[in-house]
Amino acid sequence: MPKMKTNRGAAKRFKVTGTGKLRRAHSSKSHLLTGKSGKRMRPLRKETVVHPADAKRMKVLVPYL
Repeated sequence: MPKMKTNRGAAKRFKVTGTGKLRRAHSSKSHLLTGKSGKRMRPLRKETVVHPADAKRMKVLVPYL
């Protein structure tokens, strides 16, 4: 059976935690920043875990992560 291809866009966006969950960055940090308060932006700096409902589909995109 041939190797599975990794979706390169997804591979750049996700990392795997020690327990096998997928981590992702928050959105809304690239432009139109003057209208967003620092209080709103600070939590967006941290990474978060992909929701379990979406994680199964994401793992298909990055099989070797």
